Amino acid sequence: MNLTIAFRGRARFDIVSQAHTVLTDQPTEDGGNDAGMSPVELFVGSLAACVGYFVGRYCVRHQIQTEGFTIDVGWSMAEQPHRVGAVQLTLHLPTELAPVHQGKLLKVAHGCTVHQSLTVPPQVEIRLASQDIQAGAP
Repeated sequence: MNLTIAFRGRARFDIVSQAHTVLTDQPTEDGGNDAGMSPVELFVGSLAACVGYFVGRYCVRHQIQTEGFTIDVGWSMAEQPHRVGAVQLTLHLPTELAPVHQGKLLKVAHGCTVHQSLTVPPQVEIRLASQDIQAGAP
């Protein structure tokens, strides 16, 4: 699986995946043009969207209404190292859940791929691409 991230000036980057492009930027006070979500907003939003996908699938399987389903997301930062320290997701389903579904739905929500990738973090490798430098070339 691959993405290409392209620098577009100031603090903007385009994330390209096959036929899809998502742009990220920083607020003006952080040197950007505020043309899109910041990478941190995108990260937190990705978690919430993944939870939403898993919850939505559960609801469809169990014939629970999904029209009007929303998720409110809050987060706070932490230091040393600088990172997202806490995320709170509040699921707003358009109908009252029967008690039999409440625990099961929350278990499904916690099982989303992005949440599991945070619980059991992936190995992240950052490296510089090798560059062919010819002797005497400018």
